[in-house]
Amino acid sequence: KVVWNNRADSKLNPEQRMLLEKAYKRFVRGGAQLDAAGKDRLRAMNSELASLSLKFGDNLLKEMNEFRLVIDKKEDLAGLPEQVVASAAAAAKKAGLAGKWVFTLHAPSFQPFVQYARNRELRRQLFTAYLTRGDHGNATDNKGIASRTAALRAERARLLGYETWADFELEEKMAKTPARAYDLLNRLWPPAKALAAREAAALQEAIKADGQDFELQPWDWAYYAEKVRKARYDLDDVALRPYFQLEKVRDGAFQVAHQLYGITFTELKDIPVYSPEAQVFEVKDADGSHLAIFYVDYHPRPGKRSGAWCTRFRGTWVKDGRSIRPVVANVCNFSRPSGDTPALLSLEEVQTLFHELGHGLNAIVSRVHYRSLGGTPSDFVELPSQIMENWAFEPEVMKNYARHWQTGEAIPATLIEKIKQSERFNQGFRTVELLAASLLDLEWHTLAATAAPDTATLERIALARMGLPPQIPPRYRSTYFQHIFSGGYSAGYYSYIWAEVLDADAFQAFKEKGIFDPATARSFRVNVLEKGNSEEPMTLYERFRGRAPSVEPLLEKRGLK
Repeated sequence: KVVWNNRADSKLNPEQRMLLEKAYKRFVRGGAQLDAAGKDRLRAMNSELASLSLKFGDNLLKEMNEFRLVIDKKEDLAGLPEQVVASAAAAAKKAGLAGKWVFTLHAPSFQPFVQYARNRELRRQLFTAYLTRGDHGNATDNKGIASRTAALRAERARLLGYETWADFELEEKMAKTPARAYDLLNRLWPPAKALAAREAAALQEAIKADGQDFELQPWDWAYYAEKVRKARYDLDDVALRPYFQLEKVRDGAFQVAHQLYGITFTELKDIPVYSPEAQVFEVKDADGSHLAIFYVDYHPRPGKRSGAWCTRFRGTWVKDGRSIRPVVANVCNFSRPSGDTPALLSLEEVQTLFHELGHGLNAIVSRVHYRSLGGTPSDFVELPSQIMENWAFEPEVMKNYARHWQTGEAIPATLIEKIKQSERFNQGFRTVELLAASLLDLEWHTLAATAAPDTATLERIALARMGLPPQIPPRYRSTYFQHIFSGGYSAGYYSYIWAEVLDADAFQAFKEKGIFDPATARSFRVNVLEKGNSEEPMTLYERFRGRAPSVEPLLEKRGLK
């Protein structure tokens, strides 16, 4: 307290000031000012919250692993790409069901099924299973866990002097307050809904053109969106996959990092791995100095949670004048190889690989002095990852890595042009589902009452209040919203769209001067990637961009203008 009250001491550099500020906030937010009874209650809540978080994640993993859609009639596979069918046959054989086909709720199995399977009833079954994860009233039901977690968080916030959990969480984020997070979401919500309504109308027309007369439902969206996309842009995901061999895409992303920052990735064979599927690379800077050890782990397996993420086994700091370098990992759940065919990625998986490498680069080039400043607020941490997605489909980048796995032929310019033309396609849907999940998150965490709410009631009221179109579920419903109940993003899921404002605006700087402009890349590395949480994020961003971020590039990028 004494040091905090004298923090105006001019001898402190910006990183030391930030360290002091964070230390003081930890002092306050950790309950150091509470009496003995308050501290006991806080410890009990922290322990229970940790247990609930673990249980939520375990329940979701069990639900994901236990469900399977078994198909024994070949005609029910109509519309599915050969590689998807082969993977389903391999999954069935592994499960002791040789001669049949097994589909699961994991993305490489679920997504292509709802996107291509002609059998509408089977799409409905699989989609419904996906939508009701953790909501079956059984031992793995997550409704009670979500409710109890929200109540404990509200109580903890009130005990520490905050009105709500969102106020507590956002104090150290760029947004600072729930009101500012809501402001961005509410600005985007009306144009996103309007665009999604136009998209829904186009899909309804596609249903009619298909000789059907049913109303568009959530399990129809991906299937008919693929039909409309193919008709509108003559773009077929199945025809694209052969150009996106996993290893080539990975090397292409590494090459982007090299062109931007001069760093190199060299595979190491003598480093221990936690799974035979994991690979290890040494990352060196442009001058040949060691930067990091980098693991990649790209395929799903039992015991591995779904999704994609970046983690650090060791962070960065300075000890005795020497920089301690990090150990970083990208973990994903991409399509597996099948038979003689290597792992071939979808456009979305390509984007995810670049995204997670962006997180990795943020950790790899970090230059903070103090270990506790190595992290970044959640609404700033997505900037390094989301900006990397922009390079994935730039023509000069794709020509390097997108090569047919059999012929070695570079992806034709006509396909690249079609990909660029289709970038705004389905953005109403994507924006609505993202914003809906963000608003649902804030609904949970702006509760002032500490009584446990009924999960189903809270969610139903929240979705009705926002006027969510019935054909578009939120990206995550409460019972499988792992980001906020088991993943460190509570009251922070808005971060993805907040950071997209930053990344669209930041990439505009690259487009203005050249997407590999050395000076722009150097400024982004020095002012954003290397700094961690050593200064206020907005200060760092404005230092890179020369001004505050503008929302206009995002509106343009998503077609919301």
